[in-house]
Amino acid sequence: MSAAAHSLAPGAPQQPARGRAHERLHAACRSPTLIAGLLILAFWIVCALFGGAITPQDPFADDLLATLAPPSPAHWFGTDQLGRDIFSRVIVGARDILIVAPLATLLGTVLGTALGLWIGYFRGVLDDVVSRIIEALQALPLVIVALMALAAVGTSNATVVLVIGFVFTPLIARTVRSAVLNETDLDYIAAARLRGDGAAAIMFIEILPNVLPIALVEMTVRLGYAIFFVASLSFIGFGIQPPSADWGIAIAENYSLIGSYWWTVLFDAGATASLVIGVNLVSDGLAGVLDA
Repeated sequence: MSAAAHSLAPGAPQQPARGRAHERLHAACRSPTLIAGLLILAFWIVCALFGGAITPQDPFADDLLATLAPPSPAHWFGTDQLGRDIFSRVIVGARDILIVAPLATLLGTVLGTALGLWIGYFRGVLDDVVSRIIEALQALPLVIVALMALAAVGTSNATVVLVIGFVFTPLIARTVRSAVLNETDLDYIAAARLRGDGAAAIMFIEILPNVLPIALVEMTVRLGYAIFFVASLSFIGFGIQPPSADWGIAIAENYSLIGSYWWTVLFDAGATASLVIGVNLVSDGLAGVLDA
């Protein structure tokens, strides 16, 4: 019987689960990696939620008298080709990428976890067939798969979410499947079968709570990839579309100027990198906490 199910059983002792949760919370508070990552994420989430209220200038206002101005007290990060304040655009540029990337990652995690539970539990021919399909998909470059799909269905934030979510599904499914295979031979699964529990109950009530930490860590790992994925698609014109101040779009618009006007690209690229680093720090810290 799973730890979650056992804690809900009548008369079951509650202290072990509470003690484990307390230990993990204590480990989280002592993890500099996790704390640093959460601080970086919190900063960008605040920018995404309240960017329009905290930017010093209108990020979408053109000023043709101040085009390509270098960083200065008036424009902390300089201006772009249209005279728009880059600092303000970097702040509000977090909004779309922090909507699209997490939604795509969540979709891939939900579908991948369900698929991994299914093929890991039933095994046999179903496992072999689905595993071969997953391996075939993984043999293709993910960016090429995404570009082909977006070219077929069109480009919008919703389609980017769906395409990246479906691309991530087999990757997450394979990780969850491996965890499920380790669980299905344990005694609590045999006991659940002897009680007459159905396959759905065993998968989602017994096995899922025990593989959920692995799925959560995998989700944070994929979130970092999703952020880079979205920025890359936007850079080549298949991701988030103008007039968004998305960082990938800004890099694409000003890439040809990087030699003479470095600030038009550097700060957007740095913002993308810092967000990916923050997510990776959270992923590493979370993995350490869940192993505690």
